[in-house]
Amino acid sequence: MKYIPTIGLEVHTELATASKMFCSCKNDTDEEKPNVNVCPICLGHPGTLPVMNRKAVENVLKLGYALKGTIAKTAHFDRKSYFYPDLPKGYQISQYEEPLVQKGELHGIRVRRIHLEEDTGRLLHELPGEHTEKKPVRQAQGKASFVDFNRAGVPLMELVTEPDIKDGAMAVAFAKELQLILRYLDISRADMEKGEMRVEANISIAPEGRKELGTKVEVKNLNSFRAVQEAIDYELNRQKRVLDGGSNVEQETRGWNEKKKTTESQRSKESAHDYRYFPEPDLPTLVLGEAFSLEELQKSTPELPEEKRKRFRKVFCLDENQINFLAENQKEAIFFEEAVSELRTRIEPPPIPLLYNYFSSDLQGMVKKSGRAFSGIKINPEHFAHLIALIHGEKLSSRLAKNVLEQMFETGSDPETIINESGVQIVSDVKELEKIAADIIRNNAKVAEDFKKGKENALQFLVGQGMARTKGQADPNELRRIFQKLLSES
Repeated sequence: MKYIPTIGLEVHTELATASKMFCSCKNDTDEEKPNVNVCPICLGHPGTLPVMNRKAVENVLKLGYALKGTIAKTAHFDRKSYFYPDLPKGYQISQYEEPLVQKGELHGIRVRRIHLEEDTGRLLHELPGEHTEKKPVRQAQGKASFVDFNRAGVPLMELVTEPDIKDGAMAVAFAKELQLILRYLDISRADMEKGEMRVEANISIAPEGRKELGTKVEVKNLNSFRAVQEAIDYELNRQKRVLDGGSNVEQETRGWNEKKKTTESQRSKESAHDYRYFPEPDLPTLVLGEAFSLEELQKSTPELPEEKRKRFRKVFCLDENQINFLAENQKEAIFFEEAVSELRTRIEPPPIPLLYNYFSSDLQGMVKKSGRAFSGIKINPEHFAHLIALIHGEKLSSRLAKNVLEQMFETGSDPETIINESGVQIVSDVKELEKIAADIIRNNAKVAEDFKKGKENALQFLVGQGMARTKGQADPNELRRIFQKLLSES
């Protein structure tokens, strides 16, 4: 039987604010020592009162504008009651009836809502025999579990899609583009490995032609794009096997077992009424048009990834892989654009393919080898464009250009300065090159004969010898022409 999948995503993102959602504790996802960024408020002590983080609200509104969502006129927070060891208050301050943003769209997938809440703590599990000096803990029989409340109270944004997704690949494409937008807006690093972005998938299937949707299963806390795709595709197949076997799919929450590559039952799925939502009495209703400058927030939305792709296609005529690389790497894209702009002042039309080639291969290779972040390199776009202009004008061979670029990478100097100080320059005297080529032919008579017999590799060998003799300072194209001339005449 053919089944129609129905998949919706819930994406939780920790916002990159200085402090937590309802207190002044530091919001630091890189903190390794447990329970240092805590206070009576985020630990849920009696008598404490929450104070709303204005920046966190602004960040959610920014995403709402970026996704063309509808910004609420008023919004309030609710208490979502449930017990879990890493939830110190016994309830979570979240939003239910009045989220900050409703509707919106990304990659053809409709967004239902975007709301703001506080994150929970983090459970750490340790087996006997895993005691270390870094984790001085008392061992318990069987498994020992510990709670780190550093994350408790961190601003957590939840985006809920409509069930428009059909498979794991579609879900990953959506999640990747969302991650990119979050970084463009500078509202979250959205690092999935650090738990700053977590995906949950609500999955069901129904026989083709049936109007009613199938029973929904939630797969929680998918912390990598690979896990998102594998878990969704596995769960679709699992549900198909259940229905084909004559059984019913149970509504439940399942987790993804990365080692076994399977989803596993965790608990029965809660419904909204199970959480006993009611308005948070300690926080006022937000009247967004009065409390925030919505027009300024909307104007602050930067050029988004898809807009950048469209502009790059039109302006730079790059292929899709090149465009996607630049769209996915903001700092590299800024450097590239500034280099093109500088190159245009020297050469018109600018040799953009040449610039991109050296940028993506040689320069990126050096960055990777050095282990530095691209933002920390010493080369500036103006000097890089100058180097490309020298190569294009045949004042530097490709071999010399690589040497000069390496020195630029280490010192940040202008290529002209490096060339002058090192005495590097292309040997362009034709008579001198002819003498060198003639001597190489005499010393490699067999190779010369091979070329005359039609072996093109022989010519490349001779040119290589010429480049070695001139220490890379000859124009290889000029050497090639001279070798061809001398060999045809002999």
